[in-house]
Amino acid sequence: MKVSVQGLRKTFRAQKEQDVHAVNNISLDVHDGEFLVVLGPSGSGKTTLLRCIAGLERPDAGEIRIGDRLVFSSAERVFVPPERRGISMVFQSYALWPHMTAFVNVAYSLRARHTPKNEIKERVQRALDLVGCGGLANRYPSQLSGGQQQRIAVARAIVNGSQFILFDEPLSSVDARVREELRRELGTLQATLGFSAIYITHDLVEATVLGHRVAVIDNGEIAQIATPRDLYERPQSVPVAEFMGATNRQTGVVEEIGSRSAVVRSKLGSMTVSLVAEEDLVIGQTVNLICRPEYLRLSRDQPSDGTNAWRCTVDAEDFVGICTEYRVHVGDSVLLVRSTTSLYLKEGETAWVAMDPKSICLLAQKEAAN
Repeated sequence: MKVSVQGLRKTFRAQKEQDVHAVNNISLDVHDGEFLVVLGPSGSGKTTLLRCIAGLERPDAGEIRIGDRLVFSSAERVFVPPERRGISMVFQSYALWPHMTAFVNVAYSLRARHTPKNEIKERVQRALDLVGCGGLANRYPSQLSGGQQQRIAVARAIVNGSQFILFDEPLSSVDARVREELRRELGTLQATLGFSAIYITHDLVEATVLGHRVAVIDNGEIAQIATPRDLYERPQSVPVAEFMGATNRQTGVVEEIGSRSAVVRSKLGSMTVSLVAEEDLVIGQTVNLICRPEYLRLSRDQPSDGTNAWRCTVDAEDFVGICTEYRVHVGDSVLLVRSTTSLYLKEGETAWVAMDPKSICLLAQKEAAN
């Protein structure tokens, strides 16, 4: 099921404080069978966007289509109530009826639609089996763990056969181990059933693991929509780059422009940057250079290829399990390096740090001024 949001706006009015533009002219499409993750910090507008799509909030302007149905239009004065939009929603807080068993919680929407009893029993059991809770049908929410309750909430969302499901940070209430299990199960479930989904989160790992595409939202606006890898490796702005993980950022001035590379003068010195596409660059232009910590190479000896290699001093060494993090300084610049190689460099030791020209993302200064 395809979902389209065009020019959506939602402002919360305040008498004594400044109005909050929670959703500010957002447009996005969810393709048929796509798992779209909306990623952003608290207060960025992602939950308001989800509630507008669900019909729990009435937008001020814009248009929402679910499948071939227009469910909201400010221009045409259309507002279809939530129960008639043919979608399901999984909430952060489980939202299970405490006095009902797992079976009855899942069956609730089917009973409200007067589905035949035999069909209810079959569909509910299948939904419970799909989420790994087939043997918990007669338990009450108080008898279930947090992970089990969230699985029941997911079963309730899929039992009616909805082809579009909204997820509002559903894993934020469970511990890290259960969260990892549920992430994997949700991905498998979506691939099995093929429903389209919008998934709201502030968790970078959830976004990159679950999302076919990720929409980064900030201050009520979409900053960029792309695959998780493209967002991480080729962000279009500094805020997106920094939200997608730790960065090493340098500001510099373009000195030379070649057919496939450019030379930029920064505090580190002259840096060679590979150009992955035709860049609209001019000599003397100020740019930002972004490089992820794991793409830097640290060594005791000077690299044979001296491109983007500098003598450095180790400021700190931290073992974080899957890698060792080093903070090194080159002149006035401090760089973060993540190395899976055991270098055993200690504070105060000197070494060499290098950046592969292909691993550096170049952003024009004007694009990163937000």
